Amino acid sequence: MPSLTVNSDNLRERVREAILSQKRPTVTVLSSLLAIQDEVGYIPDEAVEEVAVSMGTSTNSVFGVASFYPNFRFKPPGDHSVEVCWGPTCHLLGAAKIVKEVLDELGLESEGETADGGASFRFNTCLGACSQGPVISLDHELYGKVNVENISSLLKSLLEQPKE
Repeated sequence: MPSLTVNSDNLRERVREAILSQKRPTVTVLSSLLAIQDEVGYIPDEAVEEVAVSMGTSTNSVFGVASFYPNFRFKPPGDHSVEVCWGPTCHLLGAAKIVKEVLDELGLESEGETADGGASFRFNTCLGACSQGPVISLDHELYGKVNVENISSLLKSLLEQPKE
């Protein structure tokens, strides 16, 4: 993903390009927001405005769609992603302890970005590796059978890596 530190004009241009780059026969508010998040990494205020202009609708209408879906983010993501599986199997195998340890290590209360922007934490309803539960995803790489004893070293290793 390209650098997120850009000026507003450059950001608007990237948003417009994302909207125009869609190959679908029907371009919608939702498809435009998805294309923007794929390109920029989040939905900035400029994106809501540009989609509204492009679709001939209001910013309130566009924001209504964006805010309905929990996978859209409105702040730039952290340099690294951390997800803990919260599916039934992982939950039964101790994911609650893993979540608590990850939140403590990252200094967070719940989902979100660390204060330094080093990581974004999210719950995931299923990472698709139930036989390896509890499972954690670090920058989209899965680690199975994690426990509270190895969370600290896994996170330290992740956060020491250069920004993607």
